[in-house]
Amino acid sequence: MTTENSQHLEAIQDIRNMMKKSTRFLSLSGLSGVFAGIYALLGIFAVNYYFYYLRTHDNNEFVISLVMNIQRNFIIIAFLVLFFSIITAYFFSSRKAKREGHNLFDHNAIRVLINLCIPLVAGGVFCISFLYNRDYTYIAPSMLLFYGMALINASKYTYDDIRYFGICEIILGLISSFDLLNGMLYWTIGFGVLHIVYGAVMWFKYEKKR
Repeated sequence: MTTENSQHLEAIQDIRNMMKKSTRFLSLSGLSGVFAGIYALLGIFAVNYYFYYLRTHDNNEFVISLVMNIQRNFIIIAFLVLFFSIITAYFFSSRKAKREGHNLFDHNAIRVLINLCIPLVAGGVFCISFLYNRDYTYIAPSMLLFYGMALINASKYTYDDIRYFGICEIILGLISSFDLLNGMLYWTIGFGVLHIVYGAVMWFKYEKKR
């Protein structure tokens, strides 16, 4: 009787796992999060070096041109970080999907992208309005808050762990809104350190054992 009950429980567990796989996007690789955090740290290092260069060099024509194009150069750095993060996420996630016999761009992946992009696009436009008005004070907390909301929104169709990652980003954004002079520090923690920690946890939890 015990053996029969055990077999029934295993069958139920198998059915639950199959249903979960059919309704969730599970090809997201933790390594993509690790590399996204590394790219963010490199971008922040580039921004800090940019300011250091402006402070320590003579007021020549090159430095003047850098000062005049601060917004443009920051946008270029942010675009490069985003570009390499997307490319790396595609590489590792497609490799994971192929290894597990899944289609990377199935209906679950599309649902994740849609639910992720809605808050991200809204937050991006909101932050661009700050740039347009040359008011940089609330850019850091706004980016963290909208990114956290995007992660929570997308977590309904992928790993539940992403919800906790999003909550951490929101908490960090709220703290940053009360400490506006240290926006770069919270950027470093939110987009750099937390990404690396989250990616490493996801990799050890879902990928290493396989």
